[in-house]
Amino acid sequence: MYWGRLSDRIGRRPILFIGLTGNLVSFLIFGLSKSFWVALAARSLNGLLSGNVVIIKSIFAEISDDTNRARMMAFLPLMWNVGSIAGAAVGGIFADPAHQYPGLFGDIQFFQDYPYFLPCAISCSVTFFSLIMAVFKLKETLVRKNKGKPLQAQTQTPSAASSPECSSSTAIANENTPLLAAGVDQEAQVSQQPKQRSLRELMTPTVARVMGTNILICLAMSVGDQIYPIFAATSTEDGGLGFEARSIGISLSIATIAVFYVQLFVYPRLERKYGALFCYRGGQMLMIIPYIVLPFLSILSAHLEKSVTDPKFAMIALLPDKWDRYTIAEYAALWIMLVSLLLLLTVAKILAATSINILTVNIAPSKSDLGSMNGAQQMGMTVTKIIGPLIT
Repeated sequence: MYWGRLSDRIGRRPILFIGLTGNLVSFLIFGLSKSFWVALAARSLNGLLSGNVVIIKSIFAEISDDTNRARMMAFLPLMWNVGSIAGAAVGGIFADPAHQYPGLFGDIQFFQDYPYFLPCAISCSVTFFSLIMAVFKLKETLVRKNKGKPLQAQTQTPSAASSPECSSSTAIANENTPLLAAGVDQEAQVSQQPKQRSLRELMTPTVARVMGTNILICLAMSVGDQIYPIFAATSTEDGGLGFEARSIGISLSIATIAVFYVQLFVYPRLERKYGALFCYRGGQMLMIIPYIVLPFLSILSAHLEKSVTDPKFAMIALLPDKWDRYTIAEYAALWIMLVSLLLLLTVAKILAATSINILTVNIAPSKSDLGSMNGAQQMGMTVTKIIGPLIT
């Protein structure tokens, strides 16, 4: 929240530089830590200095318009998913290299003393490259009115040129109101730029409703993300699926593949045709179905497990290719239903998460308040990520 509001006053680039530098330093400290408290301090420093997500959302909103905003915002969760997959792979492959790859790193005492430095060093390299690119290639998307005054965006949406809905730059908007007033050019808008609004001023009924529903949806997704691996690994006797780690990973990987297609191709078309608010509501409603149906798959999994572990099926259990037709059909039905529900849940999350980013931009009173709005949204999401695991 703090970094978002500060970026509305001093610009996006300085805050992004601070965030990337904080990531770089905290990764190094984490990789060199030998105690829990040092590692905790490194992660805390990372959180305190990281306003990157808020800034990136604001930048995307400022360099896009009504014709391409849906596709631009779709890149945010896509990049997060790609980074999560790649980051997990880097951590797993390069952690403790002295023991994983004794031929290459076994004789290096440094990697024996600091087994997690190598993946952190790789993360630092990526962050350093991002910092260099930001310094030399990223242009400021806000321009200063006067020294010490608020900032205003460089670009405006096409709808601002024709819509009569916004007649004053000081009016509080709703989700359908253009960001800039109709008939007012950029320089005139900058000259009329009001002082930065407080959080209380920003929290209109429309904003409160959007932020409130966002917190509830994020809480549901956080709980669901935490509980599915537990549910899948729990034995069928206790109401779970009885899956091994490999089966859980496969089920999640199949669902993740759908993210790329839905995020880049399906969502932008739906948003253009029906609007962000319709997609947001649709994602909320679709999310209900998997959360209700998934627990009942335990019944099918328990019946299948009983069939293949029955003494007379002992040999069949060892040779899955010789399962009888009924068992094969039951096994296929379990996986088809499981993957279908996880795919539906993935689509619902994309609809809800991407739409809330667009709605947050649309309900901002002006582009000079984008940092504050995105900061408030991100703060709510962060709180749910803390509460979700505790509830689970």
